Amino acid sequence: MAVLIFFVLHWYLSLFVQTFFLHRYAAHNMFTMSKTSERFFYIFTFICQGSSYLSPRAYGIMHRMHHVHADTEHDPHSPKYDKSIVAMMMRTFKIFKDIFRKNVKIEPQYEKGVPDWSAFDKMASSGFARIFWITFYVAFYYFFATHWLMYLLIPIHIGMGPVHGVIVNWFAHKFGYSNFEMENTSVNLMPWDIFMMGEGLHNNHHRNATRANFGYKQYEFDPTYPIILLLDKLNIIQLRKS
Repeated sequence: MAVLIFFVLHWYLSLFVQTFFLHRYAAHNMFTMSKTSERFFYIFTFICQGSSYLSPRAYGIMHRMHHVHADTEHDPHSPKYDKSIVAMMMRTFKIFKDIFRKNVKIEPQYEKGVPDWSAFDKMASSGFARIFWITFYVAFYYFFATHWLMYLLIPIHIGMGPVHGVIVNWFAHKFGYSNFEMENTSVNLMPWDIFMMGEGLHNNHHRNATRANFGYKQYEFDPTYPIILLLDKLNIIQLRKS
């Protein structure tokens, strides 16, 4: 039971910081927050994503590139130009790494307004930090796993952030339904979005990239949006009008 609870918590907390902080805040600036709150969510993202911590700056830039070049040869991740999930993940990883290490020149449109805490990113993305988290996951399973098959979940813990990314970037461009005709292959993954906290409503998101609520139809519930409304009500963030 402890392993199941830990896995579910890690899945949804990691997914929350990815959709709330990296995606909706860093990439799309759907809301603003104070520098203190921003740094809190940097740290919270590190805790929730652990060994798969993704730099908000690099994520924000790469995701903006995805929207501008969706399903073209310049898209950082498109099933249309990759033969397999692994091929797409490897190409995405290389582009992400180059952006993170500032090995490529970034056009101003992709970088404007993206949060940047370089010192923290360097620490959170270091080999030491990743080994620390991996050791923690293995130790947890050593003490609480009741069957050897449970250990097969550890690789998912280790790569949680990229796992969430590939689900959307691969499956939400191949399998699902569309509410809107777009010049890309984005689709919605209902009812499977219950596992993705709104990220699976991908066609809707491509229709209006600055809309904080990813749901359009009455049955399309975006679980992250009520949290955004609550944080706005508490004045922790300031929601922009889309």
